[in-house]
Amino acid sequence: MSPVLTTATAADEDKLDHWRQAVEQVLVPGTVALRGDRPFEGRIVTHRVGALRACAVEADAHRFSRRAAHITRSPEPVVVIALQMSGTTVLTQDGRSAVANPGDLAVWDTTRPYSLDHPERFSTGVVHLPRHMLGLADEDLRRVTGRVFATDRGCAAVLRPLLTTLVAAAHTFSPAAGGGLVNGLTDVFAALVAETAEDTAADAPNARHHLVRRVRDHIDENLADTALSPESVARASHISVRYLHRLFEAEGITVSRLIQRRRLEACARELARSGRTAPTVSSVAQRWGFANPTHFSRVFRGAYGLPPREWRTMRLAVGDTDPRGGERSPSRPAGSTPAALVTTPA
Repeated sequence: MSPVLTTATAADEDKLDHWRQAVEQVLVPGTVALRGDRPFEGRIVTHRVGALRACAVEADAHRFSRRAAHITRSPEPVVVIALQMSGTTVLTQDGRSAVANPGDLAVWDTTRPYSLDHPERFSTGVVHLPRHMLGLADEDLRRVTGRVFATDRGCAAVLRPLLTTLVAAAHTFSPAAGGGLVNGLTDVFAALVAETAEDTAADAPNARHHLVRRVRDHIDENLADTALSPESVARASHISVRYLHRLFEAEGITVSRLIQRRRLEACARELARSGRTAPTVSSVAQRWGFANPTHFSRVFRGAYGLPPREWRTMRLAVGDTDPRGGERSPSRPAGSTPAALVTTPA
């Protein structure tokens, strides 16, 4: 049987200290800050496979931080690969911040400061790789630490089942079988580092542009989702909310403002269409993610200068379609159409 460390046997007032001791014993020393005021619950199942330590970690929401003082107490160079099983984790290291959703891999180095923010109850499979086993240059290793990888492609897709098996069945392997699995894991991890280096070199000039484009595409594809927000966009893009906002500073618009603008543009296009059965203003608003009709009318008027019903009446009165029956460019007024009828909001 694998050793199990749990807070279940501790009194409520002692659970946090019990968890800190468990983390320091089988993982690494650090600071634990709770989220919420209910008694903390956590559980770690741990086992050794050769030189590796494999752990299944499940716990309530909290933030774990490892600083220079903690590193001095446990300086052994260890690289951690974590497979997110449930909940989310925000990993921050070396100035990078990324969000791990279920199925994602996260990688960090315990010899440099980092933090793991768990905003909700979560579970992860964690493997500690001694640094000396990897045979990688520091510069190459830093390409993957402090990062999150989707596991639907490339080397990360190969690592996922290896980690799953290692964490779930570590105690069943013979020394020979365990040694073979460890060698396979380190080889695939080295391949991930090489793969990342190639991708970084190829994409560096356009990395920011591609990420912004991906974020914009995600927003356009999910406008109807009333839960669309900077937080949900950041999760889907595997980045932190803070980095998302920094990314859009150069775009001249906030993410919240972009979501609202794109929704308004979609509503305006639909309201401007002529036809026998024109949809109601409220149904158009709801179709494009505005849950509150009053709020929609207010922001629409702020963007276009008229309430949506009056705007539609005026738009249809000027026949704002091209000769082929299609819509005129959404950024240009039709002929002498008043400025308030321009489709793109200010």
